[in-house]
Amino acid sequence: MEINNSVVGRAVASDAAAVADVWLRSFAAALPCVRRAHTDDQVRSWFREVVVPGQETWVVTVDGSVVGMMVLDGEDLDQLYLDPAWQGQGIGGRLVRLAKQRRPAGLVLWTFQVNAPARRFYERHGFVAAESTDGQRNEEREPDIRYVWRPGAQES
Repeated sequence: MEINNSVVGRAVASDAAAVADVWLRSFAAALPCVRRAHTDDQVRSWFREVVVPGQETWVVTVDGSVVGMMVLDGEDLDQLYLDPAWQGQGIGGRLVRLAKQRRPAGLVLWTFQVNAPARRFYERHGFVAAESTDGQRNEEREPDIRYVWRPGAQES
């Protein structure tokens, strides 16, 4: 189901706190067993000082509140997080379609192996697992998977 009153746009400085809060709530809900590498305050600072002002950050708002966020960095779909209360309503798919429009040559992303719902989501959207690691290259030291999407990939 698509939400009719949602708006997708580029994040601005005043969105940084809400973007960080969506990231924090989503991470806590989806990955309770994964050790976070940074405190809440460090995450908020990172979004305020680095991500929103310096990276291609997109937000989905409903009635003026940020309910989803995505960061594109080159061909990397670097972050895609939804407020847990808004999952399953088409917002994530809308962000993935936007990412594909913005990067028509292809995308890559990483997700943790334990995040089975995210893995199913990306696979439904045509991403293919290309590499699995033991997590030694990420800050959380959590086994992860690199997914790749190229134009013409199968999607449901």
